[in-house]
Amino acid sequence: MSEKALFTQEDCLQTGYDMSINGRVVILKASTLSEEFRESKHQLYFCTGGFGSNSNPSGRSVFAVSLADGEQVRWNRSDILGIAKPEILSDHARLQLSQIRPSGALDLKSHEPQYSGYCFLPDGRYTSGVWLCSPKEAQDYIDMQKDYQHRMMICDRDDFCVFEMVDGKLIHPSPEVLEALKKDQQEPGGMELKL
Repeated sequence: MSEKALFTQEDCLQTGYDMSINGRVVILKASTLSEEFRESKHQLYFCTGGFGSNSNPSGRSVFAVSLADGEQVRWNRSDILGIAKPEILSDHARLQLSQIRPSGALDLKSHEPQYSGYCFLPDGRYTSGVWLCSPKEAQDYIDMQKDYQHRMMICDRDDFCVFEMVDGKLIHPSPEVLEALKKDQQEPGGMELKL
């Protein structure tokens, strides 16, 4: 896909203050960018939280990670144009997004990773895996990536695939196996559901 000069409201799924932008890729208003950075690639950010990220926000602060260079920044909610349509993300933006750990992820210095998360472009390119310290972190990683990535895998510490999704469709485990695992987990003495 060729890069657009600047993103506009037409490139948004939603705009306004009545929606949460936490955990979503957002478009920054072009007017907030300095002249040297006034390109569409500098408008894309992944929102990681802040009081301004909630629907009908109680504050202004929005914390985000640039999908151009991975820099963590703070913006005001009024600087955000809206939630980006997934199809406008460039390959570079998708790969940059795949390197972001979920909000609230445990510190890797004091917690042993249990999983690694990978995202792949349609041509098979990918970047290094992202360490995930718990089943919850793995689920949070899936939730934050699924709308934006072509293919996603979660592997355990032995590098065995425990979850795979392609174009939003569950590949592994099969939906039937996943449903059976959930049912077993709900019964007293049942198996613990792991990704």
